[in-house]
Order: sequence, then C-alpha cells, then structure tokens
Amino acid sequence: MRKTEILQTEKSIALIKQTFANELSKALNLHPISSPMLVNEGTGINDDLNGVEKAVSFPVKFLPTHAVIVHSLAKWKRIRLQELDLPLYEGIITDMRAIRADEEYSPLHSIYVDQWDWELRIDTHNRCLSYLKAAVRNIYKALKETEAIVWQELQIEPILPDALSFIHAEQLLQLYPTLSPKEREQAIVKAHKAVFIIGVGHPLSDGQPHDSRASDYDDWSTTTEEGYKGLNGDLLVWHPILEQAVELSSMGIRVDKTTLLQQLALTQTSSRMNLYYHQLVLQDQVPLSIGGGIGQSRLCMFLLRKRHIGEVQVSLWPTEVRTQAIQQQINLL
Repeated sequence: MRKTEILQTEKSIALIKQTFANELSKALNLHPISSPMLVNEGTGINDDLNGVEKAVSFPVKFLPTHAVIVHSLAKWKRIRLQELDLPLYEGIITDMRAIRADEEYSPLHSIYVDQWDWELRIDTHNRCLSYLKAAVRNIYKALKETEAIVWQELQIEPILPDALSFIHAEQLLQLYPTLSPKEREQAIVKAHKAVFIIGVGHPLSDGQPHDSRASDYDDWSTTTEEGYKGLNGDLLVWHPILEQAVELSSMGIRVDKTTLLQQLALTQTSSRMNLYYHQLVLQDQVPLSIGGGIGQSRLCMFLLRKRHIGEVQVSLWPTEVRTQAIQQQINLL
C-alpha cells in the first residue's frame, strides 16, 4: 500500500510542477532556462538569504577559488538577464536545486531546497508598489489555475480565496502590536487564507524588521506611494491540515545602485560593494528587474494537503523523524 501511495504522490507532484511552471511562465512572460548549482566563492553572486547562513564550500582542482553550492539564484538571474539581452517585460524561469546546510529542521523546512527562481526585466518607472502588486497578483493567478487543475485531476477541493490580501509589515505590527512577527503572520493568514506581506527587511516602528533580508538583492528601503518602506515581500497561504501559515514565495523589485548603497550602509556591509556582482549593479551593467523564488515542495505540500515536506521531496532526516513518520503513517519519500 505504501509503495502505491508514494507512486501516486510522485505523479501528483509532477502534475503540479508542470502545471504551475507553465502557468507562471505565461503570466509573467518567462523563458525557461538552465541554471547552476555551483558558483565561485567571493564574487557576491550567491544569495546571502538573511545574511548569516553559511554556504557549502569546497575546493575545485582546476579553480583558484572555492566553489559554493547556491542558496538561491537571486543575483545570478540578474546577470543572466543581461547576458541573454532580453527586452523589457520578458524574463527567465529556472528549476533551481540548492543546499542550505544551516536550515533548521521542521515539517516545513529541509536542507534540500527546490524552487522556481524567476526574474523579469523592468523599466525605471516600474520600481513602485503598484507594479509589485500587479506581479504578485499574476503569481497568485497562476497558483489559482494550478489549484483548479489539481481539483479537476485529483479531486482535492480548492480552498484559496478569489483575491489575495495585501498588508504592509508596519500595518501588520499596528494590527497585532503584542505579537511576534511569526505570530502576526499566523493571525493574518488564518483570517484571510492568502496574504502578501509587503516590506520585509527594513526596521519597523518598534525598531525591528518583520524578518531579515540580505542587503543586496530585494529593495526593502524605498519609500512607496503608501508611505511605507519596501518594494518586496512574502506570499503566505493557510495550510488547513497543519493549521498554520506557509510561506510559498519571497520576492521583490531588485535594488538599483542607489538603494544598494543605501542598504549596504544600513546593514554595515559596505565592504561588499567591491565584489563582482555589486560592481555590476553600481556600474549599471545589469538590468533593472523584479524576481523571486517559489518553493516547489512547499507548493506541492499545500496543494496535496501533506503534513511534512518529506512527503513531497527526498532529503535527509534524523532517525527519530523517520520513526515518528512511520508511527503517524506519514509516507516520507
């Protein structure tokens, strides 16, 4: 029975991944491309995530520097956009595989990361909140279309609301002033089921950011037309089986040279401006863009109503986790 269930899950995963990638590509005008698992260390190209996670690094016989396994392709994609010389409002999407060795274990987290990394070329006047929201709505549309196919093919009833809710992290703080950032997420997503939290990275009125963001890819410091800071954010949905909020995507309009310098100064990381990637931004040698990552396993977990990320991806788990999964009749792949 377990073998049959695992094979059915694998078929369902393939359906979701193929459907969503196609829908997202149509919605955002993206071209599928290949991408690396490894980049050169010391170039600033790897994603620094929250700025504290250490990448897996190792020597390569024919290179003078170490290679690092990517955390994500947030910055690499922008360089690739320039190399491909894509016109405005065209972009790229890639099937990314990464290792985050410092990731804390939970039913939602794995050291193995699979996500759709995408990047879209934009113009100067698109660096605004209204454009960010329009892009997020297109992503949500692709998510809704995929959910409809899952209902049609697998008879898993749709639960996403018709419209996605937006709220700035500062508004969320004012709404729930006694709660921690994660507790605020739980409360707002439980109430609205699908929420995009804007402005992740800049300190709020309590002196703390909603969550950490590296200084050199998302723009979290620009003042928007609504008077708040940040042209980025996180997309979260409510998982009815886990009864908790699940982050599906982190994304944003990328830094230009002005906001890069500003954010490096704010995070006291100005020494990074001499790295290869940062010089490309400062010298206007990469296009303005918007982009992000969308978790493949997270999306499958949500749409298939799975309780553990190990049900939709193969990774490494502690022995006690596998034992507990067997006791709870959870089929880890």
